[in-house]
Amino acid sequence: MKADVLLGLQWGDEGKGKIVDVLTPNYEIIARFQGGPNAGHTLEFNGIKHVLHTIPSGVFRDTTMNVIGNGVVIDPIILKKEIEALLQYDVPVFKNILISRKAHLILPTHRILDAANEHQKGKMKIGSTLKGIGPTYMDKTGRNGLRIGDVLKPNFREIYDQLVSKHEHMLAQFDFDYDLAPMQQEWLESIEFLKKMTIIDSEHYLNNALNSGKSILAEGAQGSLLDIDFGTYPYVTSSNTLCSGACSGLGIAPNRIQEVFGIFKAYCTRVGSGPFPTELHDDTGEMMRKVGHEFGATTGRPRRCGWLDLPALKYAIMINGVTQLLMTKADVLSVFESIKVCTAYEINGEVIDYFPYDVNIEGIKPVYKEIPGWSEDLTAMNQWEQLPPELIDYIAFIEHETGVPVRVVSVGPDRSQTILRETVSA
Repeated sequence: MKADVLLGLQWGDEGKGKIVDVLTPNYEIIARFQGGPNAGHTLEFNGIKHVLHTIPSGVFRDTTMNVIGNGVVIDPIILKKEIEALLQYDVPVFKNILISRKAHLILPTHRILDAANEHQKGKMKIGSTLKGIGPTYMDKTGRNGLRIGDVLKPNFREIYDQLVSKHEHMLAQFDFDYDLAPMQQEWLESIEFLKKMTIIDSEHYLNNALNSGKSILAEGAQGSLLDIDFGTYPYVTSSNTLCSGACSGLGIAPNRIQEVFGIFKAYCTRVGSGPFPTELHDDTGEMMRKVGHEFGATTGRPRRCGWLDLPALKYAIMINGVTQLLMTKADVLSVFESIKVCTAYEINGEVIDYFPYDVNIEGIKPVYKEIPGWSEDLTAMNQWEQLPPELIDYIAFIEHETGVPVRVVSVGPDRSQTILRETVSA
C-alpha cells in the first residue's frame, strides 16, 4: 500500500482542513507531517465550525486514526485546549489521536524569542504568527530541541531548565520585556496533560500500517510558496511544506507516495508580509476579502487578496509532483462579471512565464488574461453538471495550462458543499 499526500499550492489558507475532512472516509489514517499551531484548518459541518491548529483534520471521523508526525512542532498549551474543545463534541481523542515521540516541543521561551525577533525587525518583520515556530525549528536543527519523548524521562525538568537558561541568555540581547513565570506554569501543567495521550514511534507505526495494507493520507500545513527552501524567501515558514516534507516529517520513503493532491483557491491570498505579484489594492480586492471572509483562522489578520497566479501555481505543481488538483472558493468569484488570471510576469520590459528566483522585485507586473465570469450562486450545487459553463471553461483553462486534472471543486465552506468530479481528463 502507498500513502497519498495533500498539501497547499499557494501561501496557505487554501482550505486544506475542509478537503481532508471530505476525503477522510477514504482513509484509515490521517497524518500531519509539518508545521505547528501557526496552521488553522477550518472544518464546517452540521452547523459546527471548528478550527484545528495541530491535530489532523480527520479527527471528526470516528473510525480514522490521526497521527501528529515527527515533523510537527507542538505547543502543549495549544494542544491541550484543542483536545478539550474536541471533548465537548464527544470526539474519542485519547483513542484516535497518536503523537510522535520525535515531534519537537514549543517552549514558552520560544514564543518570547519569536516576539522579540519580530519586534526588533520593525518594518522589516516577516509577519510571524508569534507562535514560536521559527525558534523551535532553529533549536531542532541546532540539535538543542526538546522532543515529546523527553517528557517521559526522569530528568526532563533538568533538560527543560537548561534550554530555558540558554533562551534567557539570548533574550538578554533584546530590548524586550517579558514575564516567563505564568507562561511556564501553564506550560508545565499542559505537559502533564500531554502525558495522558498515546505517544508512539510514528515512523514504525506508519510503515507497519502501509505494510498491512492500510490507507494513509499525509496532511500538510501552510502552503508550497511558504516552503523554507522553495518559497518566497525570507517571507516563508520554517519547515518543508512540500511533498518531500511528508517523507521527512513522517518517516516514509519517497517510493511509498502515490497520489499528490494539490489544493488551490480560485484566486490568491496571503497573510503577513512578502511578495504577492497579483495582489489587488482596490475595490475588487476588498470585495474578494469580504465575500470570501478572508481573515486568518489562527491570527484573525485580514488576508491580502488577488487574482490567480498561474506561473506560481505551475511552479508549485512542478516541485510537488502534483497528480490531482482541488480548487476551493469557486463560489467567491461569482460576484465578478469577468475574472483575470495572471499568465506571465513583465520584469523590466521582459515577459517571463515562469516563477523566478525573486518575485519581490520593484516593478514586476502581472500579465493578465481576462475570462468571462459566471455570476451565478454556486453554493447549493452538488453535481459537476450543475456548474455554469463559464466556470467549467475556467477550470478547463487551468487544466490546459497546468497539465493536471481538477478533481474537486469546493463551492462553500461546509463539507457538503464539495463537488467530486467523476470523470477526470486533462
